[in-house]
Amino acid sequence: MNRIDRKFAELKGKNEKALIPFVTAGDPDMETTEKLVFSMFGAGADLVELGVPFSDPVAEGPVIQKASKRSIDGGTTLVKIFALVERLRQKTDGPLLLMMYINSIYRFGTERFFKLCAEKGVDGVIVPDLPYEERAEIQRDAEQNGVYPIRLVAPTSHERTAMIARDAEGFLYCVSSTGVTGMRGSFSTDFDEFFGTVKKYAKIPCAVGFGISTPEQARQMGAYCDGVIIGSAIVKIVEMEGRACVRHVEEFVGSVKKAIKK
Repeated sequence: MNRIDRKFAELKGKNEKALIPFVTAGDPDMETTEKLVFSMFGAGADLVELGVPFSDPVAEGPVIQKASKRSIDGGTTLVKIFALVERLRQKTDGPLLLMMYINSIYRFGTERFFKLCAEKGVDGVIVPDLPYEERAEIQRDAEQNGVYPIRLVAPTSHERTAMIARDAEGFLYCVSSTGVTGMRGSFSTDFDEFFGTVKKYAKIPCAVGFGISTPEQARQMGAYCDGVIIGSAIVKIVEMEGRACVRHVEEFVGSVKKAIKK
């Protein structure tokens, strides 16, 4: 069983929501990223997303764009990220996902990429710029290696929502609002309507991301689905604190987990 399935089944048994934090791998350096992953799991994270830095991250807001640049400038590569995952797997069995852009997979080699995902211990891959209609580009290699290509659905997906939700594996990534990632003070999406449609067709857990930046927002959003994804708020802490960020991120993740348990 994929670790993602196992974790959501475990959480369902406890009637708990999943907390899925995101950090950019290699920001500010790989040693700090490694410490962050362990500390976030220790603080209550259920799954962790590692962002693979990319020169043109079109789905990202300025916070993650800057983190991506810092990571690339620091020499982060996909090979180094796989080495990081290998080290993490020596101490944690928590689900790990890579969030990345399709050109990074193409450049690396699709078959080689998914074989290494399986070998090193990556459970799922989120590719925000790969349209659902082009899923065949990675589907076969992902399936052969037991790695879930996580599908994304947005309020603007409309009639496509049904086919995306029916085909999803692991969990369905529900984008909270239009635009790029980033911290938001409020949301204009009609979540009752959005998640009503999603849940009509999805047979797997749903997690919501994009813009959630406070424990209270996480608690409110968690009422609609099975998990909450937080990225920019954490990456901002890393930006502000640098190598001293681990304790601050751990405290923040712990506060969010506490909030969504209420």
